Formats: sequence, C-alpha cells, structure tokens
Amino acid sequence: MNSSVVVLFVAFLILLVLSVPIAISVGLSSAVMVFQDKIPFEVIVQRMFTSIDSFPLLAVLFFILAGNLMERGGISRRLIDLAYAFIGSRTGGLGMVTILSSMLFSSISGSGPATTAAIGSIMIPSMVKKGYDVRFAAATQAAAGELGVIIPPSLTMVLFGIATGVSIGDLFIAGIIPGLLIGFSLMLVMYIISKKRGYLGEEKLTWPERFAAFKRAILPLLMPLIILGGIYGGIFTPTEAAVVASVYALILGALVYRELKWKDLIRVFYESAIMSAVILIVISAAGLFSWVLTYNGVPQMVAQFFAGISDNPIVFLLLINLFLFIVGMFFDSGAAIIILAPILTPAAVSLGIDPVHFGVIMIVNLAMGMITPPIGVNLFVVCQIAKINLESLIRPLLWYVGMVVVDILIISYVPELSLWLPQLLK
Repeated sequence: MNSSVVVLFVAFLILLVLSVPIAISVGLSSAVMVFQDKIPFEVIVQRMFTSIDSFPLLAVLFFILAGNLMERGGISRRLIDLAYAFIGSRTGGLGMVTILSSMLFSSISGSGPATTAAIGSIMIPSMVKKGYDVRFAAATQAAAGELGVIIPPSLTMVLFGIATGVSIGDLFIAGIIPGLLIGFSLMLVMYIISKKRGYLGEEKLTWPERFAAFKRAILPLLMPLIILGGIYGGIFTPTEAAVVASVYALILGALVYRELKWKDLIRVFYESAIMSAVILIVISAAGLFSWVLTYNGVPQMVAQFFAGISDNPIVFLLLINLFLFIVGMFFDSGAAIIILAPILTPAAVSLGIDPVHFGVIMIVNLAMGMITPPIGVNLFVVCQIAKINLESLIRPLLWYVGMVVVDILIISYVPELSLWLPQLLK
C-alpha cells in the first residue's frame, strides 16, 4: 500500500475519533490525499458534483418522500390492524404483530429508522401496557425495523445499484425472499421467548373482522406491487417508480384517508428535504473518496489481498461477513455502501459471486448494524420511544442478533434465495 493511501486512512480515522461527522470526515480525508498526490484542486469539486449528478439518485430522494408521506398519512395504523387481525391471537401476539407490521411497512417505506419509528411509536407502548418487558419490547421493534432496508423498495439497494451499476430492479426482487426469511425467523425468536415468559395472545378475531381489516389495508399493500410490477413490466424505471410511490402516498394520505393535513404536508416536505440533503452530502463526499481510492488502485489491492488469503468463495464470504459486521457497528449503511461497494464488488465478481447476490449480502450485513452498538440507529429510535437507556437493550438484543447472524450465513451460502426470483422473472 502506497504512502498516499496510508495518509488517507490515517486522516479518516483521526477525524472519526474526533467525532467529526462521517460526510466531513470522508471529504476532508479525500481532500488531504488529493493534495498529497498533487492532483488539481478542481478535481475535488468535479468528482463531488459528478457523484450526485445521477438520474437514478432521484429514486432515493423520492422514496424518502414517499416513506414520510406514508408514515404521516395513517398507513402504519392500518397495517398494524391487519397484522393484529391475523396473528394477534398467537403466543406473543403483540410481539408477532410488531414484527409482521414492520415487514409490511418496510415494503412501502424503504428505511429502517422510518419503519422503527412508525410502528414502534404504536406497538412499544401497547406491548408494555400488556405486560411485556419494556427492554424486550424495544429490542423486538429495533430488530424488526432493520427489515426496512432489506425488503424492497430499499433506499440502500438503490445506493448499491448507483455505486456499482448493478440493476436496481434485480436488487429489489432479490431482497424479497431474504427479507421474508429474516422476518419470519425473528417471529420464531419472539414465539420461543414468549412461550418461556408467558406472553399470551390477544382475543381472536372472526373472519369477517379479518376481512374488514384487510379491506382497510388493501390500498397501502398495493404500493409495493405497483412499484415492482411497474419496474419489471417495463412501465417505468426505478426512479420513475419512486415518483409514482410519492404521488400514490400523497393521494392515499390526503385524499383517501384524509389524515394528511396541510400543516403535516409542510412538515413532511421539510423533513424529506433535510434528510435528502444529508444523504446527498454523504454521497458526494463518498464519491470523491471512492474516486481517490480507485485512482490509487485500492480496489485491485483489495482483490489481491483476498485472493492472497484464499481464492475459495466460501472463505471470501466468511471474511466479508465478519468485516461488514464490524463496519456496520460504526458506519451508517448508506455511507458504507457508497464507500465499500465499488471496492468489494469487483473482488466478489472475480471469484464468481453474482453481483446481485453480493449486493444482498452487503445489505443484510449492514442492516444488522442498525441494531448493534455503538452506532445502531434503530436502537436510538426505540430508546427515545421507550424512554430507556441503550445499555439496557444489549441482553434482549442478543437473541435477535444471533438469529440474524444465522440468517446472513444462510443467505450468503445459498445464493438461490437471492437469485431465484430475479432469474424467474427474466
């Protein structure tokens, strides 16, 4: 590794230790390396602008808007009622409802924190009121919230597609079965613990009541079908699908359910603009960072490094999973994807690993980072809702983290789980 690359990573680590925001840390360390290599200053501006001068990137911004519109438009309550109608009477009923509701909301939000906040603000107090331990209730919601970046439409999948050139539509379809696997395995953990602790189910609803709940939720449930069907049917691109999702969410919240008022709409646009600006800053800085690494041949070095350890894909995936587990503890999933995907994906492809499959592996690993300290964003969301401290969540989280680790290994070594649906639909 040449001296310039060493300077880059040393500067980056120093800035992180000093608690400098990730975007600024990435941008400043890249700028240091540009000056170190005597590259013209104009390159910094050019590369940062080029990184966000992308039509597919608009999908991220509009999916953010769609998710916020759905969250404020009364969608989460209808999805919770649907989940309650069908599985609320099972052992650990409210916990089961929390996980299934999160799976349903993930299919329209594309965001882990948004899913955690929208469902958790209703379900955590409900579970506590029914006698669930508050720490366990919060841990359950945090774990379920990570599905927001796995089940399509996923903002992280859009970022991976932009960073690597992999089809965003294929990534969306590839995430369905892994997302269901993780969701149902979390429900298994909930069932086992509820059986042990005596968390009983709620009153069983009749089939007419279940049908009524389904009718109330049918319009939100159509959204993922419209998005995925439109993309794979060739009706619109992923970016256009995000715009369709935003318009659909606006119509549902404001005109159909009439729960989205003008004052709410102003707040939604404001929050979406702020979140979009933050993401764009991170992407522009990460784009410069990736270019500097490529300029110095770092992707080739990484490929040679892993090849030097072993050219066996099984060993490679094991090392990648361990590496991404550590990265996920300290980096936001979006920033990690933008920085690492262009480096690691070529190494994976050189070993015969399908880039769509590898994208799913990266995303599920980094999704787990949402529930691992110290940077697990879902943990901070549920701590705020439940009014507890982060340390108290560690023990109840271990069951869920252990199960997700098993799921990640299954997803890594059974590529058909990710590739079967995309190949079937081609």
